[in-house]
Amino acid sequence: MAKHLWLALAATLVPFLAHGEIPAERQAELRHLLAHDCGSCHGLRLTGGLGPPLTPAALGHKPTPALTATIRYGRPGTPMPPWNGLVSAEEARWLVELMKGEVGGASTHE
Repeated sequence: MAKHLWLALAATLVPFLAHGEIPAERQAELRHLLAHDCGSCHGLRLTGGLGPPLTPAALGHKPTPALTATIRYGRPGTPMPPWNGLVSAEEARWLVELMKGEVGGASTHE
């Protein structure tokens, strides 16, 4: 019985543990990736170019999981490449939150 209770508790906590904080150094690397690599197609100010705008107004109504999947796996048949070799699922989610303006004190449009 105790073993099953422990497994249930662990299964409940795993999603919270997986949402750990991304270290500041990695956040800086991700911001650089966004500005330079993403910016090469989505515009240097992320207001659109070859790819669509990545602004809070353009992304605000789109679901975070779908945008995270787009970053990780790309969009077949389009120039959007998969970035799953360079960013984890958590990092992709953080980038989405950054672009949506949900990361505290962060602006991608400076």
